[in-house]
Amino acid sequence: MEQYTVTGMSCAACSARVEKAVSAVPGVTSCSVSLLTNSMGVEGTASSDAVIAAVVEAGYGASVKGASDAKGSSSSAAMNEDALADHETPVLKKRLVSSLGFLIVLMYFSMGHMMWGWPLPAFFAENHVAMGLLQLLLTTIIMVINQKFFINGFKGLIHKAPNMDTLVALGSGASFVYSTYALFMMTDAQVKGDAAAVMSYMHEFYFESAAMILTLITVGKMLEARSKGKTTDALKSLMKLAPKTAMVIRNGAEVEVPIEQVKKGDLFVVRPGENIPVDGTVLEGHSAVNEAALTGESIPVDKEPGDLVSAATVNQSGFIRCEATRVGEDTTLSQIIKMVSDAAATKAPIAKVADKVSGVFVPAVITIAVITTLGWLLLGETIGFALARGISVLVISCPCALGLATPVAIMVGNGMGAKNGILFKTAVSLEETGKVQIVALDKTGTITSGEPKVTDMIPAEGITETELLSMAYALEKKSEHPLARAILAKAEEMNLNAEEVTDFTALPGNGLSAKLGDQELFGGNLKFISTKATVTEELKKQADALAEKGKTPLFFSRGKELIGIIAVADVIKEDSPQAVKELQNMGIHVVMLTGDNERTAKAVGAQAGVDEVIAGVLPDGKENVIRKLKQSGRVAMVGDGINDAPALTRADIGIAIGAGTDIAIDAADVVLMKSRLSDVPAAIRLSRATLTNIHQNLFWAFFYNCVGIPLAMGIWIPIFGWKLNPMFGAAAMSLSSFCVVSNALRLNFFDMHRADKDKKIKPIQREEIKSMEKTLKVEGMMCPHCEARVKKVLEALPGVESAVCSHKEGTAVVTLTEDVAFDVLKKAIEDADYKVIG
Repeated sequence: MEQYTVTGMSCAACSARVEKAVSAVPGVTSCSVSLLTNSMGVEGTASSDAVIAAVVEAGYGASVKGASDAKGSSSSAAMNEDALADHETPVLKKRLVSSLGFLIVLMYFSMGHMMWGWPLPAFFAENHVAMGLLQLLLTTIIMVINQKFFINGFKGLIHKAPNMDTLVALGSGASFVYSTYALFMMTDAQVKGDAAAVMSYMHEFYFESAAMILTLITVGKMLEARSKGKTTDALKSLMKLAPKTAMVIRNGAEVEVPIEQVKKGDLFVVRPGENIPVDGTVLEGHSAVNEAALTGESIPVDKEPGDLVSAATVNQSGFIRCEATRVGEDTTLSQIIKMVSDAAATKAPIAKVADKVSGVFVPAVITIAVITTLGWLLLGETIGFALARGISVLVISCPCALGLATPVAIMVGNGMGAKNGILFKTAVSLEETGKVQIVALDKTGTITSGEPKVTDMIPAEGITETELLSMAYALEKKSEHPLARAILAKAEEMNLNAEEVTDFTALPGNGLSAKLGDQELFGGNLKFISTKATVTEELKKQADALAEKGKTPLFFSRGKELIGIIAVADVIKEDSPQAVKELQNMGIHVVMLTGDNERTAKAVGAQAGVDEVIAGVLPDGKENVIRKLKQSGRVAMVGDGINDAPALTRADIGIAIGAGTDIAIDAADVVLMKSRLSDVPAAIRLSRATLTNIHQNLFWAFFYNCVGIPLAMGIWIPIFGWKLNPMFGAAAMSLSSFCVVSNALRLNFFDMHRADKDKKIKPIQREEIKSMEKTLKVEGMMCPHCEARVKKVLEALPGVESAVCSHKEGTAVVTLTEDVAFDVLKKAIEDADYKVIG
């Protein structure tokens, strides 16, 4: 996506016009314009020159974001920070102060003297023409101060793209022109000596309305600009985190250099209390690093050689020397800033409703104002009365409130998420996350920690736990099996020393053997150890009980003597059961996907408290499972591995655990920086709160216009006598946008981790799927023709949806819609003259 800065936009009609103009450029596949950040995201093959030309032709200005930046991410961040800085408020404040100064004088002469009898110099009190000329002069000065309304308004009218400024310019201009006409007529009457006509025309002055409209709209614009500036606070605070310098090692000496000069592979040092300048790997030293800037987690993380560190995090305790692995725009911080910025440049589906209305809103309002004025004239009212009604319609109508309703809420919601380590890549993902009905959780690394740990030690009679663990440690130290690491970690935790073994042998799928002095040590599964030592029935029962709980029992023997069992399991994360419970309280159906056998899967599923367990899912089968789940409702997939990427893409919303792979993060719509499952319900909660806020904003924007326009037209005058002064119409218009932006800012106080106010959606009805896939080992397939034959006989069976056969691997992966017995599948294949061996 190419991003552009757009200038000259003042309301939703402007952004709709720019979007329409750019979308018509050949080669543009999608265009999204944000009134909030004055930015535009364009996708496609169109050149930037063609895009800019289209914007200019529509009556606005455009430039490529960061076109002048050639220094790297640091200066880019600085440039973006400057672009997000509130440049509007100071300018508007200056305009407002100047306008108010002249308006107070104008109101004293026009309203104060006439309504409340405030004293005036004799010259003005006796000379009504002089009074009129003074009002004309003061109003002209205020119009010059606020000339931007007229320049932008009439420019939009010339380009057939009227906007909010057009409404203000027409309303104020009409008041001024009619008042000037009345002044000339009054002068003529005074020359003729017609005192009654002079007083009559005196009451036809609307100079103060023309000036007041401009001043009040400027007040609203300033409040709106100030509030809009606050919506990007989260993004600006992220940008401020970017370090400006780094202490790198050049020619053996420490040299402080600007951050943009750091290259991949450079060595840099960080002392206690300093910010880490770029992403890197620790080579030397130990420290605790505060990663709150990126993850929102305040507890420091211990770092040692081999661990990764990220830019903008704070080194709290020790001296560390690191190698730069990601610099410039590739650092984690830069990626987060880009994600939040890109999300702000995209549009939520709900915004399209407001965009459609905004596109026709201003022409419709101008038409209504003309009809209103002509209607009252036909009913016999004076020109002044009819014009006041038409002007009221022009100045009370506010397309800005409609245009801001969605983007301000999206920006605040996105910023809140970023501050709490939850990144929504687009406005669509922020809107859609709250609508999910099913959450599919990958077991390993998502529900569980992804690292096996020792959970139980059952020593044989006469053996202590320390003896059992010491011998297992000696044996497993030379093993490369993942389960061995759990035993090593436990032994190191207990400060045990491993004795050196000889004749170490690993038997894949079975176990290990080695010699410790003159004693033989064996370790492995029950089948293997039963050939080496006698396993009592009691220990077998205990091993079965462990397996029922999803743990892997490892047996160890010394010679022919069994010394005990050590159970290892991929333990569930501390917050997983609570996160699952919170999702269920929201009415969401929670499913766990795993490649484990059904017994292990159900044990882990029971601990986590999920609604449904789908076991035996191969890595490439997750995407198919998600496809099936989508038939029951909107699905969010939560995963962290490379093999999760297709499923993350297939799901309605893909949520990547931040500690996962870059591929998974790229495929996802939402990224959880903390790698904490409890952030899944938090993300859903934030999405729901943002969507509710958008609905409130749109309701008030539509409601305001639906109530305000009929009131301004004077529809209620014959019934209730309600008449709206154009000045009050302008005040109402000013406040409408301010109220919408202020409502969006309330999201800053939303506690996304608070579960007691969760609203439960209607739960979906689903039949639990026992097993989605079965893999059969088939002997005798020699070519693609054989594959096709096996595939055909399998897919002919009831309950079989599809079969993927491979003669190279000797497998047939069968996808089932119902539980089909293994014997049935086996018979079908063997009837086709192939042999099933497992």
